[in-house]
Amino acid sequence: MGKLPYDILFKYVFSRLGKRDPSVLFGPGVGEDAAVIALDDKAIVCHVDPITGAEENIGFLAVHIACNDVAVRGAEPRWVMPCILLPEQRHLELLDKITQQIDEAARELGVAVVAGHTETTVDLPRPIVVMAAIGVAPRDKIVPISGARPGDAVILTKGAGLEGTAILATDFSEELSRRGVPRDVIKRARSFIREISVVRDALTIRDIATAMHDPTEGGVLGGLTELAVASGVLIRVWESRIPLRPETRAVCEALGVDPLKLISSGALLATVPRDRADEALKRLRSRGIRAEVIGEVTEGRGVEVIRSDGTVEKYTEPQVTDELFRLLEQRILKF
Repeated sequence: MGKLPYDILFKYVFSRLGKRDPSVLFGPGVGEDAAVIALDDKAIVCHVDPITGAEENIGFLAVHIACNDVAVRGAEPRWVMPCILLPEQRHLELLDKITQQIDEAARELGVAVVAGHTETTVDLPRPIVVMAAIGVAPRDKIVPISGARPGDAVILTKGAGLEGTAILATDFSEELSRRGVPRDVIKRARSFIREISVVRDALTIRDIATAMHDPTEGGVLGGLTELAVASGVLIRVWESRIPLRPETRAVCEALGVDPLKLISSGALLATVPRDRADEALKRLRSRGIRAEVIGEVTEGRGVEVIRSDGTVEKYTEPQVTDELFRLLEQRILKF
């Protein structure tokens, strides 16, 4: 389950991209959050993403996650286009719920739904929403994922595993309760779903950041590895510096999950020049966004994680298996 390995993407996807267009400034590649297309002195930023690991808040997630990937390029999201695939059973009930969520999320961000597609699909056990998002930014203000440079500081906002915590607290609530997690903790963990947007985070520091990334599948470690490989650098982080909410810790400990490998929409990863790190933190915190410097960029390749017990883990390939998918696979095998 989850993203295809990068060797397969290079063989079957990145080598088959149609006509070469010089107006494409950033196209498909390792960790690339969105395409960037030049239009005179402006740039159009485009992204598309499916929601497959959650059902309860699928329409809400689809809008925010697609718009996150536009915002980390330094662009303000403006338009979205959903493709809604529905199972034959309960399709009207699901359509009603999903489109209400899409409308709510779009109004929160100030974006317009401008096109899309909806259908019932044979043998589909649960709904799938694929969302495209488009934004616009000045061409010279685009923030690449490949822009991290040795000497930069690494910043993380909010906390690791926010989206995964919310999904686990919803889909595994009974199991968590049986394992001793208090009901009020589970309830608070579910509410993290309301914090998955990083649009405000990204736009707050887009003129300072050398690179930004939305750590989704594979969690903070997956996002860091994609950022490091895209930039051709080594990123060193300290587990003890990574923000982790008590609810996330409780949920992850109960289920035997590594929070650093848990899908982390809602957190923004950014690299900034070391001498501007304090300025970036001050801006974010002034808007009520928790942010911490969690590491540094240096010469090399990949990611080094210094765990709280002093052990060091190294990741050189941008393919970290997400803990959410691991649990879902276990559930499927069990039943």
